Amino acid sequence: MSFQAYLDNIQAKTGKSPEDLKSLAEQKGFLKNGQLVATVKATDVTNWLKEVFDLGHGHCMAIWALFKGKKD
Repeated sequence: MSFQAYLDNIQAKTGKSPEDLKSLAEQKGFLKNGQLVATVKATDVTNWLKEVFDLGHGHCMAIWALFKGKKD
């Protein structure tokens, strides 16, 4: 599955676009000015996404990659 397919599936399941998730992550304190906060670990983000959005681990890691700057 391509990175974009993961993002598309996440949006279909959650109703949240990648930009929506970035905004929520900013509110949560995971991102600051669109950049990942140095003290935030992958587990922090994946646990949040699993709990709030019921995403699987692979989809959570795609969002982690997005937060780290992956674009395609």
